[in-house]
Amino acid sequence: MAYKFRVGFGFDVHKLETGKDFWLGGIKIEHTKGAVGHSDADVLIHAICDALLGAANLRDIGYHFPPSDDSFKGIDSKILLKKVVELLHNKNYSIGNIDATIALQKPKINPYIPEMKSVLCKVMNIDEDDLSIKATTTEKLGFEGREEGVSAYATVLIFK
Repeated sequence: MAYKFRVGFGFDVHKLETGKDFWLGGIKIEHTKGAVGHSDADVLIHAICDALLGAANLRDIGYHFPPSDDSFKGIDSKILLKKVVELLHNKNYSIGNIDATIALQKPKINPYIPEMKSVLCKVMNIDEDDLSIKATTTEKLGFEGREEGVSAYATVLIFK
């Protein structure tokens, strides 16, 4: 039996504001600022969702969960990720691996990566060895460096 492999790429960005909760990788991180968005604004989950949807030729996160739909207002992005994985399974795709990078000046993300991996892998029902999460600063350059926003990138491999 031959496998069919597909790759996908996802990118997301959210503005940071004082007084907002900061959800990243499915967990709440203590910080003076949080991301702004229609849902909980979890930039990492959104990038992963877009990468998975793109790999399966299922459009993008905004198509499936539009910001104009109030039923998604404030929603936990883990729920969106679970629905995306279900859409993939409906097309008989499985996740091979995910490689993701978060760009953020502060706070330091490295201490939170093991918990993010644990939470996200449970949602997607994949092995923790199949999810790589990395973090980088932008050396104080750009909107991430000025602490105005956060961005995330994800590359995925899916197969059937």
